[in-house]
Amino acid sequence: MEYLIRFSQSHETFRVAEIQALAIVAGFNMEIIHYDAESPFCVVRLPSEEAARTLIKRSIIAQSIHEHWGTGGTFDELHAEVKKKTSELWPKYKTASFKISLDNYQGTRPNKQRVALFNSFSYLPFSGEIKMKDPDEEFTIFEQWDFKAVERNLPAPLKVHFGRYIAPSGRDLCLKFDLKKRGYISTTSMDSELALITANIALAAPGKLFYDPFVGTGSFPIACAQWGALAFGSDIDGRSIRGEGKKKSLKGNFEQYGLQQMLGDMFVCDLTNSPVRRRRILDGILCDPPYGVREGLKVLGCRDPEKEPWVVEKGKLIYKEPDFIPPKKPYSFLAMLDDILQFATDTLVDNGRLSFWMPTANDEQQEMGVPTHPCMENVVVCTQVFNKWTRRLITYRRLPDSEVDSEALAQKRSHVPTNGVTADELNPFRRHYFNGFRAQAAVDSAIEAAPK
Repeated sequence: MEYLIRFSQSHETFRVAEIQALAIVAGFNMEIIHYDAESPFCVVRLPSEEAARTLIKRSIIAQSIHEHWGTGGTFDELHAEVKKKTSELWPKYKTASFKISLDNYQGTRPNKQRVALFNSFSYLPFSGEIKMKDPDEEFTIFEQWDFKAVERNLPAPLKVHFGRYIAPSGRDLCLKFDLKKRGYISTTSMDSELALITANIALAAPGKLFYDPFVGTGSFPIACAQWGALAFGSDIDGRSIRGEGKKKSLKGNFEQYGLQQMLGDMFVCDLTNSPVRRRRILDGILCDPPYGVREGLKVLGCRDPEKEPWVVEKGKLIYKEPDFIPPKKPYSFLAMLDDILQFATDTLVDNGRLSFWMPTANDEQQEMGVPTHPCMENVVVCTQVFNKWTRRLITYRRLPDSEVDSEALAQKRSHVPTNGVTADELNPFRRHYFNGFRAQAAVDSAIEAAPK
């Protein structure tokens, strides 16, 4: 049966990725019959109405799902398709109470025209009571107008659909997990909508283990826990995990939502010095790594171990002292991306997913490519565009060993080469950010023209 999904007007590039992931989680096939990124309407084929309800109840980017009765470029075409495709369904709703509503995307209709549209469906042999509140069945006319329809005084929409309402989405969860209502956050906490969508795309579900190596205040583990996964996390800065007390802490956030039973463990480490065993036991890894803009990226270690006596001082093993603070050294942004992929390769189960956020400049000359690894297949790239830069949610699937290109794996270098020692030298995105994303030629010209 065909169903029509009504998406929200946000994060367009995430729409298909999320519903495809939810179909995988639910374990049924879904075929996309028609979708246009310029439209919030998507027609899909699903095995049953129950499958439609299952698909939509976890979706954050969608609003609702409807049994698809017809689509047309005009109302005449729509009526013809409704009569042709659904006449055998009409007796099921003959005596049910019902109402018809109008959803006119990017358009508007005066009340008189709305009534006329409703009356144009009078051929449907429904004899039940018309109820505007809590009817047995709700039917919706969907109109898709040109976004300048009013300005251009266009007489008709681009496309029209008709469907029977099935179920709402889980979009209300965005309000429940709204950062404004959360007890403990930081300036880098991922907003609730994108955290829940990321967890959906990563296939978080009951019985799975998920891990965030840059956990911060816990936005991603909380989203995974909401979908039933057991959540773990770590961070190089233990203060972000401990917070400011029992309630204002990462653990306190889990308790606020009644998800403490889904909290595995949180610990302090960095990705390159992690106690996580290199065993393929994780079902998913999702994270928003630091971009190194506010301050340069760092990992545990010394710039020059011979000049920094951080292990032994005055005959004492100072790293065993309770007040010992381990030293840090600069870290390459590109090396970090490579390390994330290698860590996922070593710890994800077959077909486990890695979803992480990565920034890039909008200018093609400064754009950073999507990282690759022979053991990781890129599933989808979703984008959130800002003024001069974009952040991308990149999702990979851990290939079973039988699908890995052994020759490519043998040729892979052990690490991305790094040139330089300063934060800007090690992080091309940071360098472009503080240059205002100007082309390098323009930067060089400005430097030459500056007074000596």
